Amino acid sequence: MGGAPAGDGDQGGDGSAVDSAPAEGQAVAQPSEAEVEIAAQRELRERIARRKAEKEGPIPAGAKLSGQAADLLAAVRAMEGGQAAPARPVAPVAAPEPAAPAVPAQNRPRAAEPAPATAPEAVAAVTAVLTEGGAPPSLAPQVTATLGERAGDALREDPWLLLSVPGVRPEQADGFARALLGDGCGPGDERRAAALVGWLLERAALRGHTALTFPAVRAALAERSVPDPDQALQHAIAEGAVLVFQDGVEDAEGDTEDEAADGAADGPAVPVLLGLDRYALAEESLADGLARLVKTAQGASWDEAAAQAPSPSAAELIRVVAGHGLVVHTGGEAARAEPVALAEAVRTLGLRPVVAAHSENGRRRLGAGAVTVAGLLSGTEGPGRDADGALDLDLLLVLDAPQLDVETATVLVESLPDGARLVLSGDPGVLWSADAGRVFADLLAARVCPQVASRTPDPGPLGELVSGIGIGELNQVEAPGKEIVIVPVRDAGEAVHRTVQLVADSVPRAIGVPSGQTQVITVGHGGAVGTRALNTALKERLNPGPGRFGGFDPDDRVAYVPAPGRTLTGSVVSADAEGLRLDCDGVPVVVPRELVESVVRHGWALTAHQAAGMRWPAAVVVLPGDAAQALNRPWVYTAFGRGERHLSVVHGVDQALAHAVAGVPAAERTTRLRTLLEVLLTPAV
Repeated sequence: MGGAPAGDGDQGGDGSAVDSAPAEGQAVAQPSEAEVEIAAQRELRERIARRKAEKEGPIPAGAKLSGQAADLLAAVRAMEGGQAAPARPVAPVAAPEPAAPAVPAQNRPRAAEPAPATAPEAVAAVTAVLTEGGAPPSLAPQVTATLGERAGDALREDPWLLLSVPGVRPEQADGFARALLGDGCGPGDERRAAALVGWLLERAALRGHTALTFPAVRAALAERSVPDPDQALQHAIAEGAVLVFQDGVEDAEGDTEDEAADGAADGPAVPVLLGLDRYALAEESLADGLARLVKTAQGASWDEAAAQAPSPSAAELIRVVAGHGLVVHTGGEAARAEPVALAEAVRTLGLRPVVAAHSENGRRRLGAGAVTVAGLLSGTEGPGRDADGALDLDLLLVLDAPQLDVETATVLVESLPDGARLVLSGDPGVLWSADAGRVFADLLAARVCPQVASRTPDPGPLGELVSGIGIGELNQVEAPGKEIVIVPVRDAGEAVHRTVQLVADSVPRAIGVPSGQTQVITVGHGGAVGTRALNTALKERLNPGPGRFGGFDPDDRVAYVPAPGRTLTGSVVSADAEGLRLDCDGVPVVVPRELVESVVRHGWALTAHQAAGMRWPAAVVVLPGDAAQALNRPWVYTAFGRGERHLSVVHGVDQALAHAVAGVPAAERTTRLRTLLEVLLTPAV
């Protein structure tokens, strides 16, 4: 990596620990929650069986499960039939594998949604139970919104239901249960185990997982002092708190169950996965929807349109999409022009294309006619829907596709009509979605549809630097126009000082990019050099004021999170009785007063996850010394690629940066989508 070192700075304290945000709120539960979830599990099994029947003939749900999965499923069937669970416990795992490490996605701010209206008597009943159990009465509205109108009775019967409320930790729920139940509870209580399993999987979803392996959940339960994790898991499955999967067993080599078992014995074991029905149904529906697009698209010849394409890569994309219903397109920032060229080409053929980006920032970079994914799904942007409720289009091109989480992708695909074509385009090197799933990466890995790799490189020194990072090389790059500047710092105080100096003075003076067009990117929200500390310092220098609008002043730069994983950048316009008025990339937004504290932050500094899918004329990436452990190649690749004309790196991690680029890949996520796609779309040999 090249660039000119900058000058000195002031001394200060060090440390920038990354803090985590509370989990996303849950929808209001129905009174008979266990029955609802067990019914959802039955429906899921039926859908799997129907899908398999299309290829292989009737298959009883779970008939080919083996080992631990078969034991767990047997427990579910026994409990559903009113029998006792099978006496044989799940075989213990000799070497439980650790849960996947946390990724920075858990540090994103969670958007608080307004709680649905609840009856005052329901809130009062919950308040009484919370007070009796020593929990803060202020939790009552949130508990009622999460558990429903009968929350008071439900909480008294099962105090560990408190764990389903965002922000409540197991030790707090344990204390609440002891206060209510006294000697009638303990660490092996089945109610506690079921709640812990759900909590573990919800926390895993914040780290991007749609499921966890059986050994990971079993080990986590043991760490929480559950005396018999195997029996606890059987009970959690029977109660509908978790689903069990052993994907791919049905398709093991051989035509009979015995042959399948023999084939599995010769190869790697198929892992047993545990997941919440929310994500299981989303991945199932997404796989079904993608398969539907593949099977219903009609091939065509667009050679004449391809001949008019502005580049060879665009021409190749046009030809491939002509013959397929689902295509994956990969490339960097310059490659975004190729899906746009495809849309223009098919429009001349009389077809109806729509180009969608992840953010308003990304939409603006595509030009007139593009939409955001959120706007398309809400109906505020794009063509609207036809008489059947499907999007009124022939071709959908989704850019920034790595930012698609599994639930958003599912809704998007289910909204497409039969025969429509879908192109998912993006840079595979960037950070994955902030919410659960890795849709783009799973689709690439499954190789069940054509993949078109752009041959259009990103230009200039910044393009050369980022391209090298993508293949694990932190290269020395010549930057004669000061496109890349390295600013070494010794500690956290100096990092903050130099960052403010760069944004307020150095970049505008030397590069010609105003402060309002320079974006600061750092590792997390908390700590001495997190977004909070940097935004405080930047506001003091760039827009000082008393914060008379709930901590904000006119012209403050802000980050608005209307939904988990979706960040809009903008500035404060004013405030009135309706709420805080923002200008988010030209779109007026009013944030209700009661939500401002939870969904709006100052936005001169963002995390790399928040900045993914967006670009600015200049970027300042801050790497304080204690950020070294949080760095990996996708983080560096994403952060360093946010500047269009200039990148300054406030560098305090020494050799940890080169190590992260060369040897620290993305933290893995456990998902099921790749296997489901392979089952549905891989031709039988």
